[in-house]
Amino acid sequence: MERKVLLAGGGVVVAGAVVVAAVLWPDDGDSSSGSAPSDGKTGSSAPASPSPSPSRSYALSKPPRTIPAVRDFTAARGPGWKADGGRVVVRDGKLADEGRLIAGELGLKYAGEDAEAGAGDVELALGGARRANQESYRMTVRDGAVRIVGPTETGVFYGTRTLKQEAHGGATVPEGVVDDAPAKPQRGFMMDIARKHFSADWIKDRIREIGDLKYNQFGLHFSDDQAFRIESDSHPEIVSKDHLTKAQVREILDLAAERHVTVVPEIDSPGHLGAVIKAHPDLQLRDAKGVAQRGAVDISEPESAKIVDDLLKEYAGLFKGAYWHLGADEYRALTVKSPETSYPQLAAAARRAHGSGARVQDLAQSWLNDRAKTMAPYDRHLKAWNDGFYEGGNVDADKNLEVAYWTGKEIGAREPVSYLSAGRKLTNYNDEFLYYVLGQPNTFTYPTGKRIYESWTPRVVRGTTAVPAKYDDQILGGTFAVWCDLAQSQTQAQVAQGVRMPLRATAQKLWDARKPEPTWPQFVDLAARVTG
Repeated sequence: MERKVLLAGGGVVVAGAVVVAAVLWPDDGDSSSGSAPSDGKTGSSAPASPSPSPSRSYALSKPPRTIPAVRDFTAARGPGWKADGGRVVVRDGKLADEGRLIAGELGLKYAGEDAEAGAGDVELALGGARRANQESYRMTVRDGAVRIVGPTETGVFYGTRTLKQEAHGGATVPEGVVDDAPAKPQRGFMMDIARKHFSADWIKDRIREIGDLKYNQFGLHFSDDQAFRIESDSHPEIVSKDHLTKAQVREILDLAAERHVTVVPEIDSPGHLGAVIKAHPDLQLRDAKGVAQRGAVDISEPESAKIVDDLLKEYAGLFKGAYWHLGADEYRALTVKSPETSYPQLAAAARRAHGSGARVQDLAQSWLNDRAKTMAPYDRHLKAWNDGFYEGGNVDADKNLEVAYWTGKEIGAREPVSYLSAGRKLTNYNDEFLYYVLGQPNTFTYPTGKRIYESWTPRVVRGTTAVPAKYDDQILGGTFAVWCDLAQSQTQAQVAQGVRMPLRATAQKLWDARKPEPTWPQFVDLAARVTG
């Protein structure tokens, strides 16, 4: 793929060519004149104001090397910038947290709002077109100073992440202008802390790591058959010995907010509720022969809904981010050939609630819809696993539910296009590329960063085949997920090391789905150099 780098003043450098052009600096994207582009593609900027030509002793700058890579760079001639005794100045008090953070990371002095930025300084400001991508930013390196402008604090924060990587190890940040914005609005990392307990400090380290990689979601699957891992006031009897206190969760949430990461909690139901059933065995689903079904509650029993709703309401007060995951996968009653024969009590409840022709899938679908109603007062964007959506029944899934597509291996699993063609929005959790399952049970193998980097894009939702490009806008992003099926297979440290390069590769492909320019060995070397 031919890549182009803009010269300040409008020229273009194509790989292998020599171009000489006058240097005129583009506008830096403050509130009075322009903004970072919303689509990340090279385009014209606002009219530039002529400035004195820099010394011709400086070579034309090269694009910065970061993870994820910046999507647009305007090259220039000049000395660049180094973190060497300068200050961080903010133009708006809302950027104080971002300013203090980058100042501490680069060994600079935080000067606050009142100082004027000069040579050696970093200036952070809010500004840009109202319709710009809200996570976009523009970073200008000129006259020995750095200016980062974005329409929101999040955009400015991402600019500081780019600066941190470029300045890593005392390196010089290249002269020029970065215009950057993500291709996908949801970029996530999910941890199963139910099957395996992870310390609060370990989780905080992962949030710091993904924040630097410009992820904006951290999924927390904290309830499953093995354990319930967060302190509960409404149902303390279900909480496992090893768990996070609410005080620890609040510390995690505070750190996540500082790093512009939204924590996405998941209480999976009506399956995967073994920890709840252990304390309430009367709620367990039994088949026609009286055989108990692991992890599944009997959804014909009102008490099953009550306890799940109690938990949803309780944790909605703790997790106040924009997103929530309702689960809904792998309900045991729908993994058999004839659910109505195997679970007559569910079939009878379905007919009572939804008419004589209703089936068990209708009862399960209404369960999911009812949980969505429980969450409605809390104004969350709700997700559910793709195998929790059923077609051909009397009940349709709530139209506002986002499909978290993870697999095509389940009974009756539908192709991604089945959801997309119906107008649904989807997040990519493709278990072929993005599932790190401890112990590699069944057919799972540990994903590699190389395979993600070279073969996966957000449109590759199931298996290895991409959905048609016309659905790209309906694919909101993707999430790399760690599942702890065989919990003792790896230590916390081994998990952190195992996901290191897959996380970096996924970050790159969610920020820019185009084929990356560096080879995989070059990307590995870059990761070691700028992300530790």
